[in-house]
Amino acid sequence: MKTLQQVLSHKTHQGIISIAPNRPVYDALVILAEYQIGALAVIKDGELVGIFSERDYAREIILKGRSSKTTHISEVMTEKVITGKPTDLVESAMNTMLEKRIRHLPVVDHGKMLGMLSIGDILKETIHYQQELIKQLESYIHS
Repeated sequence: MKTLQQVLSHKTHQGIISIAPNRPVYDALVILAEYQIGALAVIKDGELVGIFSERDYAREIILKGRSSKTTHISEVMTEKVITGKPTDLVESAMNTMLEKRIRHLPVVDHGKMLGMLSIGDILKETIHYQQELIKQLESYIHS
């Protein structure tokens, strides 16, 4: 099974898509729509300080009747960020994401964010791994 670093290296978009905590939520929504993603890393002075997701928007802006143009990211972001290491295996990341009920996992190495993986990235890799394993087992059985 692959490591998180290996999965990151095969992602279409290699950069870290992020936003500063002092920006309005509206700006984050524009970025999410532009890149067709569900979450942004919140970066301050080069450090990961939170995540802002569509889930945060729904719970903290829509349901509470707040304005996305006047509310800052820092007011509604998820601050307690669960992260993965580049050497973690996909299976471990999937277990963490399922157990913690999260959809996005920043990959961090020695305090530096390397990228973000979604549950979709993890599931895609898991399915690919299982398909390859099935092929190998079928080949072994037929030989």
